[in-house]
Parts: sequence; structure tokens; C-alpha cells
Amino acid sequence: MKKSVFVSGCYDLLHSGHVEFFRQAANYGRLYVGIGSDATIRELKHHEPMFPETERLFMVRAIRYVQDAFVNRGSGYLDFTPTVDALRPDVFVVNEDGASEDKRRFCAERGIEYVVLKRTPADGLTARSSTDLKKTLKK
Repeated sequence: MKKSVFVSGCYDLLHSGHVEFFRQAANYGRLYVGIGSDATIRELKHHEPMFPETERLFMVRAIRYVQDAFVNRGSGYLDFTPTVDALRPDVFVVNEDGASEDKRRFCAERGIEYVVLKRTPADGLTARSSTDLKKTLKK
């Protein structure tokens, strides 16, 4: 039986870097995505979301590497806690920017394999980040 894999993020400005991250994470098994709620974006990023959680959920679910996606109902930096506890994935994948000892400890406490991926663009594409895109949009 294929392992279940979980990733989490806001995905407020969905871009090719996110899709490539999903592709790489899906190499570990069936991919499930937790999306930061509108409230979490306001709390952690201190701004309104560019797209509401329902729209972000629709877009992430439409990506072929994603088995299913959910809006995380927790709060704060570990807003995915209720989603992970319900889903009980085998693997939790983050990129190197999102890696932390708190997440590593969270996984160890639950017996979840913790994987950190390098942030690499898809072949032939430019590296993307939401932060860089937001800077471009403000010009």
C-alpha cells in the first residue's frame, strides 16, 4: 500500500514553484495538502489573503499530483495539527524554507517521517517564490 504524504502552506499566490513542490512530495506517496485558512494568513502574514481559502482549495485540488486538500482548522504556526491528527500521514514533507525543529519534533511525537526538500524549480522554469511575486505586483 502506498504511503500517505502531507504538506502544508498558504498557497495564496499559487505558482510553478508550488506545483513542483507538490510533484516532488508526491514521489513519496499519495499527496494530501493542508491549506492555511484566511484567518491564519491574517494572523501569521499580517495581511488579507490574495485569494479566499475556498478558491485556493479549489486550485490546489485541481493539481494532478494532489490526492486531496483541506483547509487547516488550527491556528498559528502549526495550524495543520488537527488536519494531521485526522489524516495520520506516514510522511510530512516541507521545503528547506519551511523546515523547523518544531515541525521535526511534531512529526517525531506522532511517528511521522519528516522529509526536507531543496527548493528547486521544474526543469526549464525560473525559480518562483510568493514573496518575489508580491514584490513584482506592487510595482
